[in-house]
Amino acid sequence: MEAPVAQLDRALPSEGRGQRFESSRVRHFPEFPANARMRFLITGTAGFIGFNLARRLLADGHEVQGVDALTPYYDVELKKNRHAVLAGSNRFTAHIANIEDAKKLESIHAGAAPDVIVHLAAQAGVRYSLENPEAYVRTNIDGTFNLLEIMRRKPPKHFMLASTSSVYGANKEMPFVETERTDHALTLYAATKKAGELMVHSYAHLFEIPTTAFRFFTVYGPWGRPDMALFKFVDATLKGRPIDVYGEGRMSRDFTFIDDLVEAIARLVPVVPERGAPSDEKDSLSPAAPFRVVNIGGGAPVELTKFIDAIEVKLGRKAIRNLMPMQPGDVRDTFASADLLEKLTGYRPATRVEEGVARFVDWYREYFKV
Repeated sequence: MEAPVAQLDRALPSEGRGQRFESSRVRHFPEFPANARMRFLITGTAGFIGFNLARRLLADGHEVQGVDALTPYYDVELKKNRHAVLAGSNRFTAHIANIEDAKKLESIHAGAAPDVIVHLAAQAGVRYSLENPEAYVRTNIDGTFNLLEIMRRKPPKHFMLASTSSVYGANKEMPFVETERTDHALTLYAATKKAGELMVHSYAHLFEIPTTAFRFFTVYGPWGRPDMALFKFVDATLKGRPIDVYGEGRMSRDFTFIDDLVEAIARLVPVVPERGAPSDEKDSLSPAAPFRVVNIGGGAPVELTKFIDAIEVKLGRKAIRNLMPMQPGDVRDTFASADLLEKLTGYRPATRVEEGVARFVDWYREYFKV
């Protein structure tokens, strides 16, 4: 179901539009003067989040070097089409490489000379970690280690690491706050992401690598992954197939629209953690390293049934709901505290699921011509 790339994306905004770090609460560090063009190295640029972030940074006038292995975990053509969109900018360079290849990664890093590194490449998927656990260890732990070894020799001005709300695991207290302990992972996926946080913290401490680890909460939107619920639900409903609704639809998720996520990351770029300089007593800044954890979620959980309702309204047809029990590793609810994000950046994700779902469906219909 490949579609012509030229018809898949709106034109990038005009160059030189500048960074949108307008909030007075954002601390502008000397390393990041307003409107300066910066060099970014992003791992996972053919992925859902990496693609959208790279597109935003290119639109803001920055240079982006992207690394992606184009692995066949899901539709490789979708990944290639994302890269093709980014290639419309002469400030984007794609490197097809696996982060498990330490020598190749080091060569790419040397050529890129990045100001900021955003590490998004990972083996994703909670349920898939039950089927192929080795892939999670190789990519999420070994690949992250390779990047850390490179940075210990030449730290960037800011390292930004993608983590996940899954690290909160069996925590019961809601909303999830960054300063809570996260010792009870329920899946290997969550365990590898938590391990990544710990590894990065140790390198931040030892080698003064200023690091922000952001924990994502159920990201969705245009160009999303085919293995995620929204994509599967829309595809199945349009084709008259039933959808599997786990937890009998009584689960809730703190859904985060992709544009909100990208805006939050962009605003966090100049907010560089400094050792011993917490913003207040609720800051997650480490007492031993220039390392901070930040939730990226709106703090407004939505029941899965309501999410499906929004899909039905946009599609104008009913889904065939196959109610299923909870799956191994699933949690019933997620709920982000967005207070620290707002404190640091003046921003809080706020796109309602009805709008976000509608925008995904519009993209899906255009992409697949249905």
